[in-house]
Amino acid sequence: MYHSMILPRRRRVYFFFPIIIALVLLSPPIWPSVRQFGDRVRQTLPFAYQWKVQQEFVPTQHELDCLHGLTPRLATDSNKPIDPIPNHVHFIYGLSNPYLKPSAGTFDFLCYLAVRSAIVGMKAEKISLHYTYLADPPSPEPNASPLSNPWIRLLKDDIELVYHPPEEIAALKSSPDVTWQAAHVSDILRLKLLQEQGGIYMDMDAFGFRPFTSLLNSSRDIILGHEGGNRGGLCNAIMVARKNSSFIARWLREYNGADLSKEWNYHSVVLPKELELEHPDEVCTLAPNAFFWPTWTWSHIEFMHKQLSSDEARRWAAEIDKNGGSLYEDQLAYHAWSQMAWERHLSKLTPEIVRTRDTRFNILVRDFLQDNLAVHQS
Repeated sequence: MYHSMILPRRRRVYFFFPIIIALVLLSPPIWPSVRQFGDRVRQTLPFAYQWKVQQEFVPTQHELDCLHGLTPRLATDSNKPIDPIPNHVHFIYGLSNPYLKPSAGTFDFLCYLAVRSAIVGMKAEKISLHYTYLADPPSPEPNASPLSNPWIRLLKDDIELVYHPPEEIAALKSSPDVTWQAAHVSDILRLKLLQEQGGIYMDMDAFGFRPFTSLLNSSRDIILGHEGGNRGGLCNAIMVARKNSSFIARWLREYNGADLSKEWNYHSVVLPKELELEHPDEVCTLAPNAFFWPTWTWSHIEFMHKQLSSDEARRWAAEIDKNGGSLYEDQLAYHAWSQMAWERHLSKLTPEIVRTRDTRFNILVRDFLQDNLAVHQS
């Protein structure tokens, strides 16, 4: 007997309802909201790793000695003069071409604020911006008119632009046939810059609030900050080092033959912690609140960017002033975790929003704005 395959009207509606929902959720305009919802759910599960990352901690005596430049010299170095680490801040940007890869982005307002923090907060004696592509609008050619970028024009009198050609950047890959993200190439470049020149490396979403004077006079050749209250890693987003550091030489050797296409943060966060445990005399380590607190977790990002009441804003402004520009007494810098905070908060910032909207982050970076910066510039 022949059976019709035509569904009744009500069953047809039920049949297509999940398909419609799936199409809505998969539509490009909805992707950021879906990702954010999934990220929030994942991070708030009872046994999520994020709870360990944001757990409370107490700085150790070793970490406090490191922060205040009181780490004792090694017996083998007791008779050797130690030169201060240069107050020279290195930034890296534009290793991927946004003309070919729009997601790479251009040097923007957040980058401008980071560099201004090195000028105003850290009082750096020299600031180098290492780049391959800086033009805005993007150009197919490397090193095309960096001053076409309005944010670079605002900073040009206070920074040194250091061009690195594509061939040099490609040669940094220890596995040339493997596809690497620009962030991983930057990981190697920053280590080589510190090894050759010494100084301070800062990511483009890292903000220094006061001079690193005590760190620059450390008896150790490299200073790294712990990431997370569980001290699960030592993060390379902010580093202070003398040139020819034995720890950096050891770190760089670990990149030989590495396939970074299969990892995200092992070589940049986990590995340096492993090396520190094996060679503790080669590195000075800081508590999480020196550079990397609050962390990258959902609740900590919201803590930094939520709107404050007038009373809360006054209290935090007074606390920041008391701490010399920082949220906490022992905080020298803050890494803003753009990978986690960009879509929700950082991408929406403008000079006007930073000046007028009271969040902990905005209060922290407000003084880095130049007085002549147009209120409505974006």
